[in-house]
Amino acid sequence: EPLKKNNELLNVARILRRNMTRQEKHLWYDFLRYYPVKIYKQRIIDNFIADFYCHKVKLVIEIDGSQHYTDEGERYDDNRSKTLERYGLRIVRFSNLEVDKNFEGVCLHIDKIVNEILKSPQAQALLKLFGGKNG
Repeated sequence: EPLKKNNELLNVARILRRNMTRQEKHLWYDFLRYYPVKIYKQRIIDNFIADFYCHKVKLVIEIDGSQHYTDEGERYDDNRSKTLERYGLRIVRFSNLEVDKNFEGVCLHIDKIVNEILKSPQAQALLKLFGGKNG
């Protein structure tokens, strides 16, 4: 199913892009921004805003602050993950602490996932079919 986008979240997404957390800025400016496969920041998907999204490999990258580890935060994340997974998206989560203490490991993990997906037979077939366009 094609990704839906709640346009009422456009202003919120713009605000989040301008006010990224320190960890989001670090990951964006020091790795994702120039990654060879296009990655978007603060991308609206359905009624949610993903921290980072790679359309080519259908990957959502989330950087979780402490609010994600409360009961309410975990319920919200679970609901959000189920919604995103219905679109065939894969979600990978890192804590702020992981970005702070193991930045290289976080980057290597993202790179590993992207490359595993790109090398899968399904991805190869889709890339041949659609010419590997970014979206």
